[in-house]
Amino acid sequence: MLKAGLEWLEQMRKAHCSSPVTYMHDGDAYAVNATIGKTDYDVATESGLSIGSHVIDFLITVADLPFQPEIGDRIEYDGLWHEVMALGDDIRGWRWSGPTHSTYRIHTRQTNA
Repeated sequence: MLKAGLEWLEQMRKAHCSSPVTYMHDGDAYAVNATIGKTDYDVATESGLSIGSHVIDFLITVADLPFQPEIGDRIEYDGLWHEVMALGDDIRGWRWSGPTHSTYRIHTRQTNA
């Protein structure tokens, strides 16, 4: 019953909280819907100072991408380009969003092109 509830919530997120984006992977463009989010993180410098920042995340349903996201893939949203990037120890550039592993949470940084 909980799994059915989580699937329903995922459908509602996609239907009511997402926007169209263009996902570029290996030179191919994919038109998908994504929910925009952010991840806050801290980076420790060599002198021991902690610097806080955030990255823009795109939540995309696994069923909408016929591949796993990769570092260097690009996402166009609202006229701006974002590049998939590693975040801390996560060298893939994404993590699962939720316990059912039905949505990628893709970490990006904004680029000019």
